[in-house]
Amino acid sequence: ISKVIESLRRYEAVDVAIPAADTVIRVDGDIVTEIPDRSKLMLGQTPQGFRLSVLKKAYELFTQNPVKVTDDCGLVVKYGLGRVGVVCGDRFNMKVTYPEDLYYADKVFQVKSQSLTNVSSDHLADLADRVIVVFGGNRGIGRRISEMAKGFGARAYVFSRRNGCDVSNVKSVQKVLREIYQDEGRINYVVNTAALLRMGTLDSRSYESIAAEMTTNYYGTIVVAKESFRYLAETKGSLLLFTSSSYTRGRAFYCVYSSTKAAVVNVAQALAEEWAPFGCSVNVINPERTNTEMRRENFGLENPSTLLDPDQVAKLSLLVLLSDFTGQVIDVRRNLSGNSL
Repeated sequence: ISKVIESLRRYEAVDVAIPAADTVIRVDGDIVTEIPDRSKLMLGQTPQGFRLSVLKKAYELFTQNPVKVTDDCGLVVKYGLGRVGVVCGDRFNMKVTYPEDLYYADKVFQVKSQSLTNVSSDHLADLADRVIVVFGGNRGIGRRISEMAKGFGARAYVFSRRNGCDVSNVKSVQKVLREIYQDEGRINYVVNTAALLRMGTLDSRSYESIAAEMTTNYYGTIVVAKESFRYLAETKGSLLLFTSSSYTRGRAFYCVYSSTKAAVVNVAQALAEEWAPFGCSVNVINPERTNTEMRRENFGLENPSTLLDPDQVAKLSLLVLLSDFTGQVIDVRRNLSGNSL
């Protein structure tokens, strides 16, 4: 919308469009008569923008001399009322025409993700004196988040089973949050990286190990979120959760883990709406395969160049806490030079 308005400074009308990905054919009955050059074809979307005088003139002419068009930009072109500029659209900018489009749009929303490629690392200095609580922070990504936050002046508190805090234990989570609040007077950010991954076919696993994984990954997320809310509501703070690339499609040999990570995304999207009136944000980090202890325990030694560096994930995680995103899944991926996006 902003780009359309800006472009109206230069053009009499503005359309939004994306390049045609498919070959377009012209037919006469069931015979192909022409195959236009696809490089010059685009697919129109919405919104469209117009200078008011131009749009009024287009409809005046239409009432006097109707022409066959499919949108208002078509009127401007047909009557020669000025130049129609083009703003690049987005493939997720869907047009809902048929009932099934609503179903498709809903599915796209569930897996739509964001990136932070346009956010400067200079913002990390804003962490100074902020209070951040990291659950599952004694190793892996959680530990890197807390260490990096401290490096930028934040007061970071780390908890995990190693120091007596199990995220699935309500009283344990209540206790640590209450004590931090009593000492600091506020909590700005809460991060939950605590997770269990146990490989194996469902048939080969015990119910005890399945329950442990579900309890930590899913119920633990619920506990951390519920107990953090009262503190984050005071500071208009942020809750950051973690999912996995397997959340969009269940993976063989770790179906429990995949399904719990899908649940985490669903929780974050719902809480983002519930917490919005209180000024609190909830987001999810979705890192590519990352070089952590948990991954090495389950997949063995791998070429480090094929894995994300935990420091890159930590940096992006802190930037998300400082962003105005909410209800988003933020992908962290390597580019060809090995850096995350």
